[in-house]
Amino acid sequence: MKFLDQAKIFIKAGNGGSGSASFRREKFVEFGGPDGGDGGDGGSIIIESDRNLNTLIDFRYSQHFKAQHGQSGSKKNKTGGRGKDLVLKVPVGTQIYEEDNNTLIYDFLKNKEKFLLAAGGKGGLGNVRFKSSTNRAPKKKTNGKIGEEFWIWLQLKVIADIGIIGLPNAGKSSLLSALTRARPKIANYPFTTINPNLGVCYIKNKEIILADIPGLVEGAHKGVGLGDKFLRHVERCKILLHMIDVSEEDLVGNYNKIRSELLAYDKNLYKKKEIIVFNKSDIIQKDQLKNKLKKFKNRIKNRYNLISTYNKTDLDGLKKSLIKYAS
Repeated sequence: MKFLDQAKIFIKAGNGGSGSASFRREKFVEFGGPDGGDGGDGGSIIIESDRNLNTLIDFRYSQHFKAQHGQSGSKKNKTGGRGKDLVLKVPVGTQIYEEDNNTLIYDFLKNKEKFLLAAGGKGGLGNVRFKSSTNRAPKKKTNGKIGEEFWIWLQLKVIADIGIIGLPNAGKSSLLSALTRARPKIANYPFTTINPNLGVCYIKNKEIILADIPGLVEGAHKGVGLGDKFLRHVERCKILLHMIDVSEEDLVGNYNKIRSELLAYDKNLYKKKEIIVFNKSDIIQKDQLKNKLKKFKNRIKNRYNLISTYNKTDLDGLKKSLIKYAS
């Protein structure tokens, strides 16, 4: 399934049905009078969140959505049928914006949330509604109201407990695969991950959702590499897991590159709690590893975890850190 986190769609609620202007005409019935029924209300557009969805791909190829119109009223004072509502399902974490893509209408944070986005038009009145003591045979009736219609933007922000960030090829997808049942694409070249991936890790009967974000590079906020557009998917995360390839020469420099991109994107994202994880401990000599980590510790005072996703070493220690900070 392809991943899509933004879509522009047109929605149109149903129009109300027209009222009827009819008169009762039956043999042997004197003074039949008006008997035109009201029109039915038009169907509405309702948006519902569904935790089983994780992409907006359904809105790429079908961009116009219309609810059913209400039916017209008829004789014998019969009200027209109501138009059927149209329910559109979106992933949890979806935000609805007005056409300017800036004004927020609604934010879905829980499963099975429903939001009435566009109301159907009210049905018109039949002529029986206008009968009075002075007007016994009214011919007046009203048309149904027009249903609401407009363009909107849907934006998906993945909801996860932990967002995995780092430079390309640091081993983020490998970690997600090692900790969860997710099977993201893994290869020995940069930008293997081009869309966010989600996985669920179970630690001590607790469910922790991890999001693997495509790799950032220096200048991502200016559009370099894949840019920083995917950082919206870690805005809701409780903590960030900053993954670093320990075999690289400049650990401090690589760390600061990512931190600078977070700051350029959003100060609140920059201030989030962070777990530093050094990966690929299996491909570097112990003495060299010790010296590199010592230099890093002298510059960056934060605590860190050292693992190897290839050998799956020290993953238990990392899990303890995850359950501690994600709780």
